[in-house]
Amino acid sequence: MMALDRYRLKHLREQNHRGARRASRLLKRPDRLIGLILIGNNLVNVLAAAIVTIIAIRLLGDAGIAIGSLLLTLVLLVFAEITPKTIAALHPERIAFPASAILAPLLKLLYPVVWLVNVITNGLLRLLGFDPRAVAESGLTTDELRTIVNDTGHMIPDTHQGMLLNILELEKVTVDDIMVPRVEVFGLDLKDSDEVLLERIQSSEYTRLPVFEDDINNVSGILHMRRTSRFIDESGLHRERMLAEVEKPYFVPEGTPLHTQLLNFQRKKLRIGVVVDEYGEVMGLVTLEDILEEIVGEFTSNLAEAIEDIFPQQDGSFIINGSANVREINKSLGWELPTDGPKTLNGLLLEYLESFPEASAGVRIDNYCMDILQLQDNVITSVRAQLRELPRRDRG
Repeated sequence: MMALDRYRLKHLREQNHRGARRASRLLKRPDRLIGLILIGNNLVNVLAAAIVTIIAIRLLGDAGIAIGSLLLTLVLLVFAEITPKTIAALHPERIAFPASAILAPLLKLLYPVVWLVNVITNGLLRLLGFDPRAVAESGLTTDELRTIVNDTGHMIPDTHQGMLLNILELEKVTVDDIMVPRVEVFGLDLKDSDEVLLERIQSSEYTRLPVFEDDINNVSGILHMRRTSRFIDESGLHRERMLAEVEKPYFVPEGTPLHTQLLNFQRKKLRIGVVVDEYGEVMGLVTLEDILEEIVGEFTSNLAEAIEDIFPQQDGSFIINGSANVREINKSLGWELPTDGPKTLNGLLLEYLESFPEASAGVRIDNYCMDILQLQDNVITSVRAQLRELPRRDRG
């Protein structure tokens, strides 16, 4: 009874399993269940000891007391304790459900005795600081649930396990980790000419483009590409009609957890948001597709996917673009670079150097050696990185 898995028991109870319902009712008061079982167990053991003692004395005299006690102990251990309890521990449902059909009426029959025993034992438990009615059944933590998913083995396909684990990870990841940085945002600048705007629209591989004036911080809204036929015709682009099709921008505070943002997108029926910091400065763009890809992995194909940030080298090192996301580097290479600070490799290296570096500078972060290859306008654009098992040092 005590070895029953509480979550499986709850599932079977919801499936109207008769044995599960009986066992659940008994387990609601474990003090009564334990009292009933132990009363019966000790009653049988005491009676068995008395009967064996009487028989042994009549057959063997006073020496039979010791012999009978040893034989009875062996019989009880093998046939009444170890063997049946091992079977029950290995197959708790097969034993507990039929047993509950006997225990339930026995509890009603022996209730006065059980009640009296429980009054005494519960009083002692309270004196010791325990709540005898407390049921050791609590909800699973995220880490415990993650362990259960990992231990399901072949019962859940690997792809499904991966998606479940990714869902559990959403609360640890924020929009900052997956957003498109503002320097990489592809949008429409209203300061450009109609010809330039038309060219950018025609060359875009995205379905939604931010519209801004001179600077991304002056974002006017989001334009859906399916509406281009409403403002582009044989004569060209009509700016006034285009502005009429621009949707109001939806702003997302930095640091918003992905599971929260996923619900926000769902509630507001939106697919793209502009990430801003505490001062209202635009940091980048986050899309519903980005969040879903965190769960199911890459599932789209577009021109942007052809842009690689990590290039393996023959010596085992990697040439990595400075704009590469640290989380993506960890996922791709199985590394453990810090992710609780800057989100890009450029930002991570600048944080460790605490200054703008010279070309060919080297940085070691734990066991990861980084050699800066290229700099442009105080931005690290290319890095050679390699994992080396060296004594840990946090600064290089």
